[in-house]
Amino acid sequence: MSGVFLTIEGTEGVGKSTSIGFLRSFLEQAGYSVIVTREPGGTQLGERIREWILSSRAGSLSATTEVLLMYAARAHHIEQVILPALNAGKWVICDRFADATTAYQGAGRRADQELLQSLNKAVLQDLTPDLTLLLDAPLDIGFGRIRHREKDHFEQEGREFFEKVRAEYHAIAAREPDRVEVIDAAQTPEDVQDSLRSALRRFIARHKH
Repeated sequence: MSGVFLTIEGTEGVGKSTSIGFLRSFLEQAGYSVIVTREPGGTQLGERIREWILSSRAGSLSATTEVLLMYAARAHHIEQVILPALNAGKWVICDRFADATTAYQGAGRRADQELLQSLNKAVLQDLTPDLTLLLDAPLDIGFGRIRHREKDHFEQEGREFFEKVRAEYHAIAAREPDRVEVIDAAQTPEDVQDSLRSALRRFIARHKH
């Protein structure tokens, strides 16, 4: 199998970090070369943009400004990290990707849809995740899990914002069932890992040459 692009999506408190650690370990034990990266981030430029957006140090950002910053970071990330790793035959596990922009900026912030489509076409070109694992849990569960940590720019948003984001994630999964697999993140950590393991095994079985 050549390089595989695996993305992890979900709203706050669904356990992405824990799941990514499990996926990395599972794949490495199976003999695959894996890199883990994130968006926004993954490069010096991307991490700086991430800091600007999540810390709110840049002040109040419009939806359009947020989208343009995200795609500047994404273009650099694809060029510098994702494509070289895929071309080297590695598995790339990315904590959020373009689906997050569609959900957070598109649905949550009501960013211009034509702008999003144009940027997707220009920046992503033919790059699409081979598999997206959408960790999904009711908002109250996610909020409960993050209640003790300091909230970033997005986590300070109200419930209505996250309802729109979660609904858009579900819509993406419904539109692209072959790419997006929904994982019930309200389960116990052990059951979530069982679901992730099964999803990976199904994917590998389908895509082995």
